[in-house]
Amino acid sequence: MDPETLSTVVLLGSFLIMILLRFPIAYAVGLSTLFCMMTMGQPLQTISQQMVKGVWSFSLMAVPFFITMGVLMGTGGISDKLISLANSLVGWMRGGLAMVNIVASYFFGGISGSASADTASLGSILIPMMVDEGYDADFSTAVTITSSCEGLLVPPSHNMVIYATTAGGISVGALFMAGYLPGAILAISLMVGSYIISVKRNYPKGEKFSIVNFVKQLGKSIWALLAVLIVVVGVVGGVFTATESAAIAVVYSLLVSVFVYKGLNWKGVWKSLESCVETLSIVLILIAFSAAFGNCLTLLHVPAKAANLITSVSSNPVVVALLLNLILLILGMIMDMAPIILIATPILLPVAMSVGINPIQFGIMVVLNCGIGLLTPPVGAVLFIGSAVAKRPMEKVVRATLPFYICMLAALLMITFIPQISLWLPQIAGYNIG
Repeated sequence: MDPETLSTVVLLGSFLIMILLRFPIAYAVGLSTLFCMMTMGQPLQTISQQMVKGVWSFSLMAVPFFITMGVLMGTGGISDKLISLANSLVGWMRGGLAMVNIVASYFFGGISGSASADTASLGSILIPMMVDEGYDADFSTAVTITSSCEGLLVPPSHNMVIYATTAGGISVGALFMAGYLPGAILAISLMVGSYIISVKRNYPKGEKFSIVNFVKQLGKSIWALLAVLIVVVGVVGGVFTATESAAIAVVYSLLVSVFVYKGLNWKGVWKSLESCVETLSIVLILIAFSAAFGNCLTLLHVPAKAANLITSVSSNPVVVALLLNLILLILGMIMDMAPIILIATPILLPVAMSVGINPIQFGIMVVLNCGIGLLTPPVGAVLFIGSAVAKRPMEKVVRATLPFYICMLAALLMITFIPQISLWLPQIAGYNIG
């Protein structure tokens, strides 16, 4: 075995073994990088240099701000407002509370950017509400966890920022604009699935639609929705960079949560900031280690080898696109979202581009695949949170989620094979998408 092949086996083999042994993902990435560098005979200080280089990015400064914004707004009393707004809009339908759950997730995801936060915040309110209205508990949990993935696509999503930084040369604003229609497609597909099940099980309808009530609820929710407008309009309009808009949104979120909705006092603010620091420490350590890991992949020419391997199976763009989705789905079952984006993007993006998939479109595909992975065992963080919130056995929740997996896969295939779903809004906004 030649030295390059041996080093590749050490890097990827040790990483997979540690993942199977349930090592914390950051340690698995860092240790496999260390073993690989030792095998190659490279100076170990290169690891530190690459780690610093990995986090030395102005764009990445947006990540802690977006996470902080999401935590402040998520704990600041806006959940009830968004649920009421969604109820005034779609609660009249058969299975109305399921539809409310899905639409509220679209609104809330645009503020928190986190599927876990969405599930924990909205799920704690909506799941008991749905059960009291006669909905099955496992169905209610399944709707909650699957709809939470909308927040990964709808801006401001810090995972989009991580992807843009990892892919290199991609506009964060273009990615933000690209997420709206795929998020809506996902929401509609979940609503169709929910409606079919609701009709079959005769779940109740809500009150009739009232434009007066809708306007009233919109007025109460406008302060929360303005946080998203600050970010998206500021970035797309060229007024702010993504980092600047995120910082402004944090200040705005703090003021709204404390003084307008009054869901937080100053003691609660400090508690929220503690939670942010815990999350950020994990994310930034992972980004740093992944930069060193990615350097090893580059030195060993792994992206080129992976591209050759995938295209050797078939040169048909449809088959290659399906293979890319399959790889990402499998990775999503065993790894968390951020490490997949950081590690898989440098390997798979060149393959995607070789068959005509735009980098922005591929970013949406990566995020949605990872979102589906968050709902699948054995490492489905959102699945675990949903089961815990609902106090339901995980295996029963998985069984209830099966129809919704089909809905999500249908949305994924549409996004994969209809590029304009992802690219139309960035084009309208004037971005050069290549």
